[in-house]
Amino acid sequence: MVSLLVVFYIFVFIFGIIGASRGWAKDALVIFSVILALALIAVVEELLPFTRNLLADAAPKDLFWFHWVILGLMLFFGYQTPRIKRFSEATKRAEEIRELMLGFFVGAITGFMVVGSLWYYMDRAGYPFAPYITSPLTDVVTDTGDAAVRLLKWVPPALWLGRYPGVIVSVVVAFIFVIIVFL
Repeated sequence: MVSLLVVFYIFVFIFGIIGASRGWAKDALVIFSVILALALIAVVEELLPFTRNLLADAAPKDLFWFHWVILGLMLFFGYQTPRIKRFSEATKRAEEIRELMLGFFVGAITGFMVVGSLWYYMDRAGYPFAPYITSPLTDVVTDTGDAAVRLLKWVPPALWLGRYPGVIVSVVVAFIFVIIVFL
């Protein structure tokens, strides 16, 4: 059986490779898509009265699928990078080693945000895919289980994007970055 922590790091590495091949500028847009998806989830769950009441009564598994669909849609549109001259210029030099390294780093951050968010929402839903995917063992002390529980406290929705003030600040910072760097 493979630990969720190992699967998490495998996906972060895969997203890093994708980021290195696509370039840092395109992957930065995917990070902003994830931030926007988490902001949308927080706004729908906490600020809109109709959806707040509707989602409060939802089953944990249904709530997980709601989170997954919103995150998946925003990722789909984030990976469909528009053909803006500035983006293509920033990603033409992908042959240079520093561009590859920066792309890998930004891709790894993307992987951390995407897979970490999905893991957070799966944990919040009580791991609805049991027995295929189960929570880290808390009653048995293992190194990987303890590391997984610690890491789960640091994923974006748990740490700084899951609640209203943090989500607004994140969206503002992301849009300032887009306006300054890309436009």
